[in-house]
Amino acid sequence: MIQIAGVEFGQYKSVTDVFLEACGKYAGKPAFSCMGQSLSFAEMDRLTANFASYLQNHTDLEVGDRIAIQLPNVLQFPIALFGAMRAGMVVVNTNPLYTTREMEHQFNDSGAKVLLILANMAHLAETVVPKTGITKVLVTELADMHPFAKRLLINTVVKRVKKLVPAYSLPNAVSFRSALALGEKTAPTAVNLTLDDTAVLQYTGGTTGVSKGAQLLHQNLVANMMQVRDVVIHDLNGDREVIIAPLPLYHIYAFMLSLVMTDMGHETVLIPNPRDIPGFVKELSKHKFTSFAGLNTLFVALCNNAEFKNLDFSHLKTTISGGMALTQNAADMWKSATGCTIQEGYGLTETAPVVSINPSDDIRIGTIGKPVAGTHVKVVSEDGTDLGLDKEGELCVKGPQVMAGYWLRPEATAEVIDADGWFKTGDVAILAEDGFIRLVDRIKDMINVSGFNVYPNEIDDIASQHPSIVECAAVGVPNEVSGETVKLFVVKSDPGLTEADVIAHCRKHLTAYKIPKEVEFKDELPKTNVGKILRRALRN
Repeated sequence: MIQIAGVEFGQYKSVTDVFLEACGKYAGKPAFSCMGQSLSFAEMDRLTANFASYLQNHTDLEVGDRIAIQLPNVLQFPIALFGAMRAGMVVVNTNPLYTTREMEHQFNDSGAKVLLILANMAHLAETVVPKTGITKVLVTELADMHPFAKRLLINTVVKRVKKLVPAYSLPNAVSFRSALALGEKTAPTAVNLTLDDTAVLQYTGGTTGVSKGAQLLHQNLVANMMQVRDVVIHDLNGDREVIIAPLPLYHIYAFMLSLVMTDMGHETVLIPNPRDIPGFVKELSKHKFTSFAGLNTLFVALCNNAEFKNLDFSHLKTTISGGMALTQNAADMWKSATGCTIQEGYGLTETAPVVSINPSDDIRIGTIGKPVAGTHVKVVSEDGTDLGLDKEGELCVKGPQVMAGYWLRPEATAEVIDADGWFKTGDVAILAEDGFIRLVDRIKDMINVSGFNVYPNEIDDIASQHPSIVECAAVGVPNEVSGETVKLFVVKSDPGLTEADVIAHCRKHLTAYKIPKEVEFKDELPKTNVGKILRRALRN
């Protein structure tokens, strides 16, 4: 049993236990909805059992093996997620926007054996899978969980009219619906998981360097679920709470919130494409939503939409912000439009993710709130000395939500988690006497674009592969919309090389949010005495 001071939520041995208890307790209530289709907790129980049975009986997976899920926010995601966990598998959350290079690295690093992918990206799998250890590919279409007529209509429009499904050849691929049908023939074998078992590999650059898999145990996820629930249960305790989930479930922030709401029996409305603001607003108009989880850029985009301001916000109780810093302007716009004050929180992939959050009865814009139950924080100097209160230092975190480490990278793990279990966040913060935390700056050179971590070394590596680039360095520059964007400084050998040439080169190998939005050419880059590029000087 996980014990957290002041928090009692029962005995759980795994995320699976949490999910199955919710299915039994709230069987008749809607669990997840998407594009007008809703699945009850009872239906989720049945469908996840089918998927678990398929993985156990129709693949070569064994307990503890990894399955990569590369989907947007569609109903198939929670079915696959909880189904995989019921089968005892480890989930590898994969960004659907990844390029083939990024997919290949993540699949090989994680050792994934099965891939579930949306048909829209299946042409990428055709290229990547032969270079990995993946032995089974499952393909699903956008509306696969809808009734026949609507499923046929939506999937046909996506494929034939909008032409959003490039041609692909995966001769041995299995459709997701076929997998569920095969699994339905045999009941799944119950797996005795423990809190010490790995639940998810959540990829991140950590504080620096190549993308690494944060090894999140069932303990980390269950503990953080309990910690977050302790904060929100005071506001979301009704029988018919409706939670809007526009942020991608493959991101740890949305992933955790959806788990919390499942535990509390609330309906989670999945938004596949929140970038389509008019379509998003139209979907919002269909729901009496009581809670909204977003981030700064999304709040601003919605508030700048005229139709959004005409929605009915009379049921809205809470709005949670995370993933990137909340600006005062965005908070004010949201409050004016909805009447709801945003509660900003803070977390990292490595902390599963929530470290702190503003309590609803004492929201202080400009802070990241107070640590959640059972979480210890401190700020330290460069030599590790505890600086106490009201001093700037690196924020360190200790609690049951801190990851086991980076997957198969003990040296990288030792760099961020000390012998006493303190995790170094890489962020500079100030701790106040009343428990509130204020972030000041980032120690490392990580760039935060709309809540997604972008690591300069990766940008440098890709850009420097261009034959006309001598050396380069990426930095983050402020942006009103996304918080930061990537700017690339370049020393070139060919005078004819243009900004457009560099961006086009990066576009071939990087996900959209990682692509430099600005390129500046220089005769040389500032360096230390030992030759290390001074990114801080470039930012300044």
